[in-house]
Amino acid sequence: MSLTTVPPAISRGTEPEGRPAGAMIDALDNAIDSALADQRIVGCVLLVAEHGRIVFARAAGLADREAGRPMRIDTPFRYASVTKPFTTLAALKLVEAGLLGADDPVGKWLPGFAPRTADGSAAEISVGQLMSHTAGLDYRFQQATDGAYAKAGISDGLDEADISLVENLARIASAPLSGAPGGGWRYSVATDVLGAVVEAATAKPLAEAVVDLVTRPLGLTASFHASPAGLATPYHDGEGSPVRMEGVTDVPLPAYLGSAVRFDPGRIGRHAAFPSGGAGMAGTAQDVLSLLEAYRGGSFLSAVSREAARQIRVGGEAMTQGPGWGFCWTGAVLIDPEAAASTLSQGTVSWGGVYGHWWCVDHQRARVAVLLTNTAYEGMVGRLPRDIANAL
Repeated sequence: MSLTTVPPAISRGTEPEGRPAGAMIDALDNAIDSALADQRIVGCVLLVAEHGRIVFARAAGLADREAGRPMRIDTPFRYASVTKPFTTLAALKLVEAGLLGADDPVGKWLPGFAPRTADGSAAEISVGQLMSHTAGLDYRFQQATDGAYAKAGISDGLDEADISLVENLARIASAPLSGAPGGGWRYSVATDVLGAVVEAATAKPLAEAVVDLVTRPLGLTASFHASPAGLATPYHDGEGSPVRMEGVTDVPLPAYLGSAVRFDPGRIGRHAAFPSGGAGMAGTAQDVLSLLEAYRGGSFLSAVSREAARQIRVGGEAMTQGPGWGFCWTGAVLIDPEAAASTLSQGTVSWGGVYGHWWCVDHQRARVAVLLTNTAYEGMVGRLPRDIANAL
């Protein structure tokens, strides 16, 4: 286990309070070693903190297999949906400042954004529904390859589309909603729309607003633009071993998740690509850990904002990560650990990212775990994140 420089908000520790570290550390090491030995991943960084203290930190495998570049604790990754809590916390800071309301109609901030239901009925979406993914929006990768989002040319924020956020919003609004706002949970481009709301409320581009509201106050380096060559090289699951993503790559999803995700690893380096509030940032595992610690406790968010962010907005019937999981404003929330067959505590919030990432905040144990890998989709929904969750 190797420890490197830790952000100021996080202190080092060697023993989590109230629990011997040895068994957990051994299990975490074994999970990583097994994933590498089985060639399910190329490389990863795993950080675990308890009560704000680092109790496990390991970089393993390779950041670039073909170049032989080793993974380091400070290796930056394309975040994919790990971007979402950055955008959501930016919105929450605006709510705290009285500049935005969770009940505000999105149309107040984006007057031209007026998607309709499948029967053509008008629909009013609130800012809170964007955060809880109950807005009736969708993701292109969850639809058939010739679905409405594909026909409209909607970008999920990961592909090669060099269009503006305004143009993508117009395309999203042109497609029918999957259901009436507030009528049910559907993971979607809602956080991209939320990013546009943040832009409107601050009168700044999203990248600048996130710096002002989140990354600069927390001392983070995560950003919407980065040199692709400096990031962990992305791979996807393959027969026998992971396959390197060479240029634009369509990677089929497990059937229960959708059709396929279209990746463009070079997108993060192009200023012509719009800043995707749901999928567009890159940074280190330490940045994510610091962000989630700021969400879990401390003074960055008020107690009122923190509780609002954790409040269950969608019940376990949504099965957002399988049985027993609902949803709050910041991710899936564990409502029934027994139904989920999970050793995590009730109220744990968790999510991931399609480039191969997973994170969780176990509020009862004051524990935060961040797993960033360079292998889709093993690092997000494969055996590795399950083994890590079971070890915590």
